[in-house]
Amino acid sequence: MLRDASPSRIKWATRLAFFSIPLSGFLTDIYLPSFPSMAKALDVSEHEIQATLTVYFLSYGIAQLFVGNLLDAFGRYKPRLIALAIVFLTSLGITQLHDIQWITAFRIVQGIAISLVVISTRAFFVDMYDQEQRKHYLSYFTIVWSCGPILAPFLGGYLEHYFNWQANFYFIAGYALLVLVLDLLISGETLAQFKKIKLREVVANYRLMLSHESFILGIVILGLSYSVVMVFNIAGPFVLENALNSSAVVIGYCTLILGFSWMVGGIVSKKMSSLDMSKRILYASAIQVVLCITIAILSMFSQNLYLFIAFAFLIHICSGFLYTIFFTQSMLTFPEHAGVAGGLIGGLVYVFTSLSSYLISTIGKIQTPADLGIRYVLIAALLLLLMCYVSRIYRKHTAT
Repeated sequence: MLRDASPSRIKWATRLAFFSIPLSGFLTDIYLPSFPSMAKALDVSEHEIQATLTVYFLSYGIAQLFVGNLLDAFGRYKPRLIALAIVFLTSLGITQLHDIQWITAFRIVQGIAISLVVISTRAFFVDMYDQEQRKHYLSYFTIVWSCGPILAPFLGGYLEHYFNWQANFYFIAGYALLVLVLDLLISGETLAQFKKIKLREVVANYRLMLSHESFILGIVILGLSYSVVMVFNIAGPFVLENALNSSAVVIGYCTLILGFSWMVGGIVSKKMSSLDMSKRILYASAIQVVLCITIAILSMFSQNLYLFIAFAFLIHICSGFLYTIFFTQSMLTFPEHAGVAGGLIGGLVYVFTSLSSYLISTIGKIQTPADLGIRYVLIAALLLLLMCYVSRIYRKHTAT
């Protein structure tokens, strides 16, 4: 447990845990407004810059599949400290690199490191608090995490405007170093008893979950829902700068607005949780398809920044709405294996999101808002088909 388990130290350690949560969001989104300037400064293509985000998501997702078991075996504290040190050093390293391949490699390492930070932070609340207190604190986890993706591109836009793309990674390095120093001063090991990794048991649990149709279907839907956001994150900065003549600051504001829309979708979903699930998912998905088709058509005739962001805001609300529903449903599928299920969901969703969004964004060039709108239509149409299938299963189970 903590070196000094006094109420005061636990309170400060809890505050520090919350303070560290947005770091993963900053690593993802803070440099999005700098995509165009990075491509020019490094003299590489748009796809090569976009790949630095895709591989980060892939490594972050894959690592989550294994991190939980490792933290149960080796504790939370030392792996977390090592991971924070790695984030600090790799962020500083990226600022000095001018080779996109090395930057991409460093982003892979950062994805693995941040998965250790995120999972160990979740485990902190499980280790330190009883069930009722845990619910209280974990209910704020998603809200605090959302601060990263919402604020990061807004801050990154200004860092790019007044300094350069490297300033984003200097900020991340500073944030990681601050958390590391505070961790050394305040925190400690919270795992009471270390557990041996039982490979046969782990494999059996994974096999059980991966053979469960609704569980896997939920993960696919989560991946597609988040792909809506990822397609914009990957291609949006280039579209806004090249087609709509937007500055890095404007790109930051746009990403800030769309990040907020995801949170709105989650809040609306929670407010409507008492309504029939089948109707909720079908209506939300159908509305999203209509919005996507509308903006794709309108963008062919008018390239207006405000119009495009307004429609994208509503489209992202629908995705956040669906994501919240299916994340809850997926987590409730295996309550007796919540830890393993959570790692599997988080890992596979990020892997699926990375692959699907990258594939969709690389099917032809995305140079105009209309190109981006067509990608929205593709994802929304796939989601609607899946919603029809899920709704049918849901009605069948309800009738039974």
